[in-house]
Parts: sequence; structure tokens; C-alpha cells
Amino acid sequence: MTASASDASQIKPSWRATLKVYLEPPTLRMLMLGFSAGLPLLLVLGTLSFWLREAGIDRTTIGYLSWVGLAYAFKWVWAPLVDRIAIPVLTNWLGRRRSWLVLAQLAVMVGLVAMSFNDPRVALQPVVWGALAVAFGSATQDIALDAFRIESASTNRQAALAAAYQTGYRLAMIWAGAGVLWLAARAEVAGVASYQHGAWQSAYLVMAASMLLGLVTVLLSPEPAHSVMPKAKNLRAWLYGALIEPFADFLQRYGRQALLILALIAIYRISDVVMGIMANPFYVDMGYSKDEVAAVTKIYGVIMTLAGAFVGGAMAMRWGVMRVLMLGAFLSAATNLLFAWLGSRGHDVVALIFVISADNLSSGIASAAFIAYMSSLTNTRYSATQYAIFSSMMLLAPKFLAGYSGRYVDAYGYQNFFIATAILGLPVLLLVGLASRIKSP
Repeated sequence: MTASASDASQIKPSWRATLKVYLEPPTLRMLMLGFSAGLPLLLVLGTLSFWLREAGIDRTTIGYLSWVGLAYAFKWVWAPLVDRIAIPVLTNWLGRRRSWLVLAQLAVMVGLVAMSFNDPRVALQPVVWGALAVAFGSATQDIALDAFRIESASTNRQAALAAAYQTGYRLAMIWAGAGVLWLAARAEVAGVASYQHGAWQSAYLVMAASMLLGLVTVLLSPEPAHSVMPKAKNLRAWLYGALIEPFADFLQRYGRQALLILALIAIYRISDVVMGIMANPFYVDMGYSKDEVAAVTKIYGVIMTLAGAFVGGAMAMRWGVMRVLMLGAFLSAATNLLFAWLGSRGHDVVALIFVISADNLSSGIASAAFIAYMSSLTNTRYSATQYAIFSSMMLLAPKFLAGYSGRYVDAYGYQNFFIATAILGLPVLLLVGLASRIKSP
């Protein structure tokens, strides 16, 4: 390569060229598919708990049912199957990635319909089985979609695709959070008792229909180019290729540095995840109304997260993923201190808006950079399996620790809790600094 060619390759794109990537077809497709990915999560966790409580289900049972969400943390177990197994008829018609996306989206839709037609006050078990179908379908969709995204564009566009994905994801969370409550409230019959199963049934049927946006997008999208897997000679060879090779490939490419990378992935979002478990109880205890919390945290807060995702994606493209990863880690920890300050303000909506603005903007920046970073670590031959491992790892330790957050608040109070969660972010800064020295293989 000549000197002039080398210099040209180092020229940074203009801001106009950088932002233009958000109008490219792969980015727009990821916006729609991000919506499909974000819709099911609250419907089997946050929104479902609201529905169950209104139906008179006790809090202990609701807590146990939150374990349905563990499907997302253990999706790496069946990720090799999604990466390697062909679905009869569908794969020949749609290709490997799109066939799994369609199957997963149909599972989510069927699960939501099943949940809607069962009243938890009368029979809770069918609702649970429906929620499990939604959770496993949603987790499978995540596996296939991560591979689809990674294989749909070059490395320098992954941050933009991640930002578009997050945008769709957050919009879906508004729809599945504030939207479903709005739909259920509008479907209630005036003058009837507060709990009406028919209202929730209508809302969940609308949510099932909303999955059609992702389904149509998949059907109209091209199958991305990916490595062709050689046919295994026997079952042992197939299991080795599906289960062992993806793990071995990552370890071979990064050697001893793989442990550092895995440690960073395991704790990068620990401040946000641990703090987030106590956020809603904090709002209640501080006297904020449901309308205030919905408007500020579920609608305005999501908009700020979207803004952060776009800013983070653009900054990562211009300045590099690792620099933005460091910035996101610092901001995520620092903004938890603002919640400690908010706790001293009492019922102050203006202060709540300020804190949510800073916290969600920081979360969007950190998430865009983190997704781009994990994407850059995968080998396209095993993208579904490897990314599933990374995205599962980033939840296990934080979610386990977050289980003790309520006990900590009871013992030491909210302000000390928020300060402690900020301190949890300090090791992350060290790991990002060390990981930034690792050269790509």
C-alpha cells in the first residue's frame, strides 16, 4: 500500500457522511427488527407484574414468576442450535437467519395470544406457560437477530446498526410499557370493578399483532451473507462444531486476554442493572404518582436513551468504540450519584426530569458502544453463538447481585445504595482501560 493510500484510509468521514448511514437499508431494517426484539421483554416482566398484581396475585408469586426472564440469561445454551441447525422447509425458503427469526417471532405471537385468553385470577398456570413461550421465543429471536445484524454490515457500520436497533427496541418498550397500560385502561368498561380481564386481553392481543412489524420486515429482507458451515460426518463431529468450536475460536483468537475481555463483558453494565431493580420502589417511596413515573421514566426517559444511542453510535464511528466505551462506563456510574441527590429532594418532578435526562442519555451512549464492542469480538462463522454468550454473560452477575438490592436498601437506605452502585462501576473503568490495549487478532 502506498503512503497516500494509507493516509486516505485514515481520513475520518464527515459528520454528514457519518449520519447518512442511518438512512441506509440495513440500518432501517434494524430499526424495525429492534422494535420486534424490544416488545416481548416487558410483556413477560414489568407489564405482566402489573397485570398480575391487579388480578390479586400475591407479591411472592409475582417475584417467583420473574424467573421467566432467566431465559434471556441462558440463551447461550441453545444458541449453537440456532447457529447450525436448519429448520425444515423454512431454511430452504428463507435462509438460516431469517428462518429462525420467523419461527421465533411466531412463538412470541402465539405466546402473547395464549396469555391474553387466560385470566390469571381464574387459572394462573396457562398464563405462565404463555409467558414462557414468549420468553423463549424472544430469547431465540435475540440470538438470530444478533447474528443477522452482525452479518448485515461491515465492522465500521456496526455502531450505527446498534444505535438503530436500540432505537426500535426502546420505542417498543414505550409501547409495551406505557402503551399497553393505556390500551388496557381505554378498554375497561365504566362502572365495572377495577380488574377486568377483557381489558388486558384486548391490550395483549394488540401487542401480539404489533409483532407483525418485525415479521414482515424479515420476510422482505435479504438473507445476509455468512460463512457456509461444512457438513459434519457424524453426531460427534456435529456437536464439536456446534458447541466447542465457537468457544475454542474465541479463546484461540484472544488467548490469555480472553479472560480480561470476558470479565469486562460480565460487569460492564453492573451499575445500571443493580440500581435499576430498586428504581421503581424508589419512585413510589418518594411519592411520585403513576402518571409522573410513566411520563418521565417510560416515555421521556426512553426518548433520552434513544438520543444517547444515536450520539454514542456516531461518536463510536468517529472516535473509536473503546473511547466511547470508557465514556459510557464513567457516565453510567456517575449518574447513579444523581439518584442519591434526588433522594434528598423529596417529591420534586423537575429534579426527577433532570436526573432521568442524565441517566438515560448516559445509558444510551454506553449501550451503543457496548453492543458495537461485543459485535467486534465475534467471528462471523459463529456470530449467533458467540454473541449470545457475550449478551448472556453481561446479565448473569449483575442480575444475581441485584437480587440483594432490596435487602441493602432496607439496611442502609436509598442514598447509600445509590452511592454503592456508583462505586461498583469503578472496576469497570480499569477493565476498559486494560482492554483498550488489546489488539484485534
